[in-house]
Amino acid sequence: MFSRALQAELARILDHHQQGILFLNRRGMATYVFCRDCGYTIKCPRCEIPLTYHTQSRQRNNALICHRCGYTRNLPAKCPDCDSPRIKQFGTGTESVEAEVQALFPQARTLRWDWETTRQKGAHDTILTQFTRHQADVLIGTQMLAKGLDLPLVTLVGAVLADVGLQLPDYRATERAFQVLTQVAGRAGRSPLGGQVILQTFQPEHYVIQAAARHDYRGFYKQELDYRRRLGYPPFARLLRLEFRGATEPEVEQAAQNLSRQIQGWITASGQHTTEIIGPVPCFFGKISGEYRWQIVLRGPDPVALLRGQNLGLVRVEVDPPSLL
Repeated sequence: MFSRALQAELARILDHHQQGILFLNRRGMATYVFCRDCGYTIKCPRCEIPLTYHTQSRQRNNALICHRCGYTRNLPAKCPDCDSPRIKQFGTGTESVEAEVQALFPQARTLRWDWETTRQKGAHDTILTQFTRHQADVLIGTQMLAKGLDLPLVTLVGAVLADVGLQLPDYRATERAFQVLTQVAGRAGRSPLGGQVILQTFQPEHYVIQAAARHDYRGFYKQELDYRRRLGYPPFARLLRLEFRGATEPEVEQAAQNLSRQIQGWITASGQHTTEIIGPVPCFFGKISGEYRWQIVLRGPDPVALLRGQNLGLVRVEVDPPSLL
């Protein structure tokens, strides 16, 4: 889980009575549970995404939890599909990062700052106060620790998996990744003690990783703007997202297809041929809380004008959507 460089720096800060922050934008002990005999992955019945394994949660310990709708079940002893006992947890989350620190450095005092540890009133302030008073050596957390902290004894920040979020099918995924990496990196070196930032990544040559490592905002901005210009994404075009939801996927797909044909007719009638229809397609998270989700994205100089005054039915409309997921 930790590179030799990160392990060495953790040992250094502990020897010098300094502090470190380990960042991973994933909660839990493991990101999915998988049967090694039949390949079955335990998923949420309402969202159809893998359940995350938590050793500790507010609902119960050793639970599988859906991070979309909150569905919770016990960790089974055997595979629900083939009854094999060879089920195992895979993937890394903040709980497993904390467990690894404690295994490698038993003397280290750790705090974890994520959704599970901050649900009680005042929990944020309690954790921050404890860490500020040096009642812990290593703070492990998600993006909630990325900004607004001034901690002079923090001389090490480690991004355990800096690639998280980079491959999401969203035009703003790289912007968000760069933003959170530079913010969390800024927690180190805020005193004369100096600081070091270590980004663990499978894509060291990726322009986001390179720019974040150099804290090069201008370089990232130039590269990102060039990609968006060539691909026709904001700020060089406007987006409008139409989301369809329903209890069965065929009815949701049919509603999306019907409106797509209507929109094509409106484009032809209005002469707004610079407006492009992307989709209809299932959303990245195709089902949430038992509802299926499809979407259409309109891209062009002014897609809002095309739909103004039209009867769209029961459709969620987002102008300049912050996410396409």
